[in-house]
Amino acid sequence: MGYSPGDDFFIHRGGTEARRCAACTGNPPCLRASAANYAPAWGFFAHRRINRLAVLTLPPEMMVFFKPNIDWVADHATDPDMRRYSTTFEAPRHYIDLDNYGEPPFDSLPRTFPEALLQYADIWGVNPPGDTVLIFGGERPRPFQPGDAWRRYFSRFIVPRFSYEDKSLDVDSLAQFLRQNSYDSTAWQAAFFRESLSMHGILPWHLQKMQRDLTNAFRRRDSKRILRLCADMGHYIGDAHVPLHTTSNYNGQKTGQEGIHGFWESRIPELFADEQYDYFVGKPRYVDRTTDFFWEMVLASNSMVDSVLSVERALRLSIPKDRQMCPDMRNGVVIIAPCRDFAAVYQTALQGMVERRMRAAIHAVASAWYTAWVDAGQPKLGDMDLPIATEEEQQEEEQMKKLFNAGKMLGRPEEH
Repeated sequence: MGYSPGDDFFIHRGGTEARRCAACTGNPPCLRASAANYAPAWGFFAHRRINRLAVLTLPPEMMVFFKPNIDWVADHATDPDMRRYSTTFEAPRHYIDLDNYGEPPFDSLPRTFPEALLQYADIWGVNPPGDTVLIFGGERPRPFQPGDAWRRYFSRFIVPRFSYEDKSLDVDSLAQFLRQNSYDSTAWQAAFFRESLSMHGILPWHLQKMQRDLTNAFRRRDSKRILRLCADMGHYIGDAHVPLHTTSNYNGQKTGQEGIHGFWESRIPELFADEQYDYFVGKPRYVDRTTDFFWEMVLASNSMVDSVLSVERALRLSIPKDRQMCPDMRNGVVIIAPCRDFAAVYQTALQGMVERRMRAAIHAVASAWYTAWVDAGQPKLGDMDLPIATEEEQQEEEQMKKLFNAGKMLGRPEEH
């Protein structure tokens, strides 16, 4: 992108001591801003636009509830990104590093979360002498067939505790399970589990849980939870349509292309989406197999990773460096970002990839919402009370925004 690894974007802000840059002279001076912090996933602009446009595709039976709440669903599309600054376990929900699991089509990677934990989680126990001993796990064949008893145990005791910082397990329940299934009769003093999935992201598995939760919310006609889940789900589905959310080289840091994440998913849509993109995506469709639906999203995105990186790398080498980065205004602050002409050339070289993925995300979000509503029995939505935030919820939102503005991201430090 016309800068070397470790280079920075720059922002103007008066009254503060700052380092100057070649593209940024005079007053006010320049302040450095890490390229990794250039923009959140898809950019706030794109996430909000995706949710808003998804609402407009819904059938009248759903529109009667969603249209009056369209601003809320759009505005809160960015909450998952903000939560990354307040909770450690938010970050893995936004991505999956598929290259950690071999080669496409990643057939050995379990498609459901309990099966994935059975493959990538270990259970440890502390015996009477105080030794820590592996009870379940270690090296396993792929695919792994542990038996129905272990599947039931993981679904009941491991899956619900996945996002807890405390990974301890109820030792009495574990000991009873082991005895009943003739696995072990040790008088365990303590037990806990360790997993490696969160290190590489859980995006498609998290979407499966959200689909179930949203279906249940529709079934209960819980208006507040419906809106919250729809806003969040729109964000994660949007992330699933971004190629760089499916690779460990998510910001080009392995190939000397730091900053490409924000370039692809934030800068290009902000410059061109409303000017050039065709937002008409048609009616949502009912999805028979939602597990496959979510995995198809991330697999399709992953198939585009090489193009995203190789095209940008070639352009960086062919376009003069002084035509790659330019001053621009963001939220009242002057920044140095990829030039409009450079972004236009990149978008053209990608042959409309960004627009296609954004359109696909809009349709997928609406289809997931619609499917949850249908699976819930198509409840009437028109007479539901419009949710009013409680004082506690307002305080939580203010705290989330405060932590976001403080700028200390938890979990993986680079933006996803």
